[in-house]
Amino acid sequence: MTFLDLAEEVLEKSAQPLSAKDIWHEAQKQGLLHHLTTKGKTPWATLGAQLYTDSKKESSRFVPTGKRPVMFSLKHSPKRMIKLPSLSMNPASTSIADDTRDLATSTVVASNGYKEHDLHPLLVYFAKRELNCYCKTINHTKSQKNNFGEWVHPDIVGCSFPIGQWDDELLQLSSAVENTSVRFLSFELKKELNMGKLREYFFQAVSNSSWANESYLVAADIDDKADFITELSRLSTSFGIGVIKLDIQDPDKSSILFPAKTRDNLDWETVDKLTKMNPDFKEFVKRVRIDVNSNEIRKELYDKVLDKKKLTLGFH
Repeated sequence: MTFLDLAEEVLEKSAQPLSAKDIWHEAQKQGLLHHLTTKGKTPWATLGAQLYTDSKKESSRFVPTGKRPVMFSLKHSPKRMIKLPSLSMNPASTSIADDTRDLATSTVVASNGYKEHDLHPLLVYFAKRELNCYCKTINHTKSQKNNFGEWVHPDIVGCSFPIGQWDDELLQLSSAVENTSVRFLSFELKKELNMGKLREYFFQAVSNSSWANESYLVAADIDDKADFITELSRLSTSFGIGVIKLDIQDPDKSSILFPAKTRDNLDWETVDKLTKMNPDFKEFVKRVRIDVNSNEIRKELYDKVLDKKKLTLGFH
């Protein structure tokens, strides 16, 4: 079996386009890899290069779609459920080297098919599931950006309450000693993280999220090259910003790559600025105050936590 035959067999069973690395993983699950005569050290990259080169031929069985990563589907597969525009083959706009590098370093499905805002429900789901955090999306268009600078607007803010976990007597005691154990979290959300934009995105997170008890930089497509991960780890450790990777195929597999450093105190000056400049943030602060005072969380007044099936449906 050749690499292309392997890809064809996997794609025939798939209801959606797949990246070369995803094709390789599916082939592994289906027990097809023993049919190959050679694998090499990075077989998915070899597979991606062959798919990309073959797809340029008129007689090719494969259709490339998008970029970062390039996805592939079959031209005449009855199982194709969606039809996406094919990738431009203009040599001036793309190269095999660029695309095979993308293929070998990313596992995100159809990154060209969603916007940053589409990732918000995935983050809300993860924050509630893993951080016990109720979230509120902050609409940047409502902010008075000219007052306090460009990088002071978090994408999503959240609050983690002990309400519902602690006994009422303990809640009242903690309130009496002015220690409610309420944690504020702030999230800067991006579609992708790579070396080209790392410093800009990272320091954007530092600027607009460091006011909170925990701060995170979040993305769905994160470069997994060793030098990039090393630099990401260094920045995370130096500035206390955590990193979350969202998985759009299976939200339950989203994970914290690097934990955030927990700060005991909020930056109240920045909180005051955000409250004055953005009505969404002001409403969030008000909501938290009311819930803490009443010892009751009004879940319906925060961003809705969607069912997992609804989260993944939009990415197929």
